[in-house]
Amino acid sequence: MKRLIIVAIFLVLGMVMKAQKYEPTWNSLDKREIPEWFKDAKFGIFIHWGVYSVPSWRKVESARYASYAEWYYARVMNNKENGGYDFHRKNYGEKFEYRDFAPMFKAELFDPDFWAETFKQSGAKYVVLTSKHHDGFCLWPTKSIYKRNWNSMDIGPKRDLVGEIAKAVRNKGMRMGLYYSIPEWESISTGRTKTGYYIDTMMVKKYRIPLDKYVDNHLIPQLKELVTQYQPSVIFSDAGEWDFGPEFWKTREFLAWLYNEAPNKGEVVVNDRFCKGMPGKHGDYFSSEYKDADSSQFHKYWEESRGIGGSYGYNRAENLSDYSTSEKLIHEFIDIVSRGGNFLLNVGPTADGLIPVIMQERLIDIGKWLNVNGEAIYETRRNTLTDEQFKECKVYYTKKGKIIYAIITSWLNDNIELTINEKEKIKSVKMLGYNGDIKWSVKGQKLIVSIPPLTINLLPCMHAWSFKIELE
Repeated sequence: MKRLIIVAIFLVLGMVMKAQKYEPTWNSLDKREIPEWFKDAKFGIFIHWGVYSVPSWRKVESARYASYAEWYYARVMNNKENGGYDFHRKNYGEKFEYRDFAPMFKAELFDPDFWAETFKQSGAKYVVLTSKHHDGFCLWPTKSIYKRNWNSMDIGPKRDLVGEIAKAVRNKGMRMGLYYSIPEWESISTGRTKTGYYIDTMMVKKYRIPLDKYVDNHLIPQLKELVTQYQPSVIFSDAGEWDFGPEFWKTREFLAWLYNEAPNKGEVVVNDRFCKGMPGKHGDYFSSEYKDADSSQFHKYWEESRGIGGSYGYNRAENLSDYSTSEKLIHEFIDIVSRGGNFLLNVGPTADGLIPVIMQERLIDIGKWLNVNGEAIYETRRNTLTDEQFKECKVYYTKKGKIIYAIITSWLNDNIELTINEKEKIKSVKMLGYNGDIKWSVKGQKLIVSIPPLTINLLPCMHAWSFKIELE
């Protein structure tokens, strides 16, 4: 009997494993269920750090994407319209190439444990690091022959930055993810510019990887190298959607390998920027940055990313007024989660490896707010109730089982009327972080809650407050 049971178990496991085999087709890949941890996490930290952190400058402009300092190579150093051309030559010289910044990217003050502790205190559940941005510089000792002397072990820090950050982040109980740019400015052409490239074509001729070698001998081996060596929980692909489809990038073949054979196959989640035609249609979750995508059209899980200022990479041109306040970031976070998304908030460290103090402050403030209100954020799901305006206060809703959370963004010394479903009977109403009783009553589809008259020193937190509505 025991043998029969054991055989039956193995047969069932075999059938399950066979059923989970993914084919390199969208029809097959799209059937994969996103790992539960990503649905529950809600908050992650993005890190843009690399050679561009040395010049760390771009004129601040109001248009979306216009202040991205990580685009120094492509949009600043030879741009006569935004002051970048003069800035570069005045400070670094006429013949100073972008690659000449690499020895200056030393990371001499980089402390991965301090970074991880700061992220932990922010309340983040996962971290995503730019392993390679569009400039092609790698933050790990890649085996690609095309990256000799253009990775963080050969030049600059002389360290495996990906490995060090991944270890520190995991030691603090968070998950580690990696951003990876599919194309590189020095190698892949684009139809988005007049010249066909984002950078000086002389640099393309000097440094490009042969097109017939790029995908099979560089791109796919690097992706598999990152997966097998660091086993990321997230692969945040980028820019593959600009010009070329899945056939060119061999996207579906890579994802089938990832879902079927990779050591982290049960944990990893991928976004939708591997290739043209993928955004908003394929991938485990959909990506938006600085609200450039309509999340109401997303039929899957999604993630909004943004910087604390107007740039992802550190931009020395930004002043205090260019950074979002803690209150604004917390309100945006609440809005995203109430609509079923995750919030990936970026920090841009300096070239020496420091996280700017203003960014640290914002992270710590978010963490303090989550210490009180995390129950209304983590592991919640989108509620059928949409956000609503009540006087000068906005109300956002999340849910968790038989509990609805109503999060208000302004403190009122008055009653507030919250929308409810007439069929649902309310058992209790509490305010997170407050031990006193909350008075409430129901009239039709309105739950009338009396806001307790608290002085500022008795408030459980600042910026937003959560009411826990328990249903029968």
